[in-house]
Amino acid sequence: MECGAWGTLSEEVVSGDDLKKAEGAKVPAASLIDLSQTKNSHLSRHKTNIGELDRVLGGGLVAGSLILLGGEPGIGKSTIVAQIADRLSAGKDRIIYVSGEESAGQVKGRLERLGCDLSKIGFVSETSTEKICSAIRQEKPLLAIIDSIQTVSVADIDSEAGSLAQIRASAAKFLEVAKKDGVAVLMIGHITKDGQIAGPKSLEHIVDVVIYLEADAGGDYRILRAAKNRFGSVNELGVFEMTGQGLKEIKNPSLIFLDKESDNIPGSVISSIMEGTRPFLVNIQALVTKTVFGYPQRRASGFDLNRLQVLCAVLTKKTKFNLTNQDVIVNVVGGLKADDPAMDLAVCQAIITSILNQSLDKKTIVLGEVGLGGEVRNVARLEARLKEAASLGFKSAIIPNTDVKIEGLELKKMKNVSQLLDV
Repeated sequence: MECGAWGTLSEEVVSGDDLKKAEGAKVPAASLIDLSQTKNSHLSRHKTNIGELDRVLGGGLVAGSLILLGGEPGIGKSTIVAQIADRLSAGKDRIIYVSGEESAGQVKGRLERLGCDLSKIGFVSETSTEKICSAIRQEKPLLAIIDSIQTVSVADIDSEAGSLAQIRASAAKFLEVAKKDGVAVLMIGHITKDGQIAGPKSLEHIVDVVIYLEADAGGDYRILRAAKNRFGSVNELGVFEMTGQGLKEIKNPSLIFLDKESDNIPGSVISSIMEGTRPFLVNIQALVTKTVFGYPQRRASGFDLNRLQVLCAVLTKKTKFNLTNQDVIVNVVGGLKADDPAMDLAVCQAIITSILNQSLDKKTIVLGEVGLGGEVRNVARLEARLKEAASLGFKSAIIPNTDVKIEGLELKKMKNVSQLLDV
């Protein structure tokens, strides 16, 4: 002992906070990066050659990205990833398809039914996340498909596959592989009974892209939309038709929401909504009947109910119609859900034609936002909506009072909702 004395050692209790402070003092400071001197990194995208999917992804798969595809059981998630693997494998790069819930024979049968080229698609039947990551590092494919994230597990986590801890740990390891090796990884996530991806919202902050595959009300069409996209817009929408040969792209989705064979019906009006850069023509129907209760009912399918309440109040105040003793029901045909303010004028027109029991020419489109004063306001991308209508054979349009001209369309410009009575 340096002190030269006996019995001079004493016990001293050190708290956890003191230890953290001591450790923190030894940690070097993080280096600062001057963003003004940093070169821009250009994203390397790979076209899937499926136009609707590339639109939703923002132009294609980004190398080194982690993508989560969600949807209800049987909606077509495995079908669309099989088609992606087939289209991407047209080049020299190899695709790895990982499945922990299907055998090689099952996957092969589905790929053959869809007409896929099996020569460049490597199959891995494994549930160990570590082994899958090793295979990806070794092969360095253009795309690795994990079908599904609920079936794989990490050995270090003491819980069953599909649990919240396993899902997050596996996704973290796939993210590391994607970023370090520049491999695009697409994970399939199942939807639970409450409509959420299993492991409630636990993966959305980890992955780069979250896309959902949904079914329309009839069940024949599939709608692909992005809930998160670090490399593009989340407003784009892709429409597919489910066939025996897989998912088929719908080049002009407006046609599936319009019934060309139907006659002119009172309360039926055509309008347009925007999904990203694409205009959709939709059929809006309204039914107005005298209420049998003391309080008038307002019901909406595919349209915001609160917005319908506002429009009914505006019509009651600014026109000769009294809706305080009328039930008003509004429906967007085809099961499409929309909240575009450009539908306001069409909803008002549908309500008026239903009250009068008169029909509007089915070759007329109605566009415009309605204010609380009854004024008709301009809408975004009006010219693009009108051009879409003209290309589908529409002859006239009821629009806000704005300076726009479209060849082949007779434009009827409105300043106030009261002018709808003159149409």
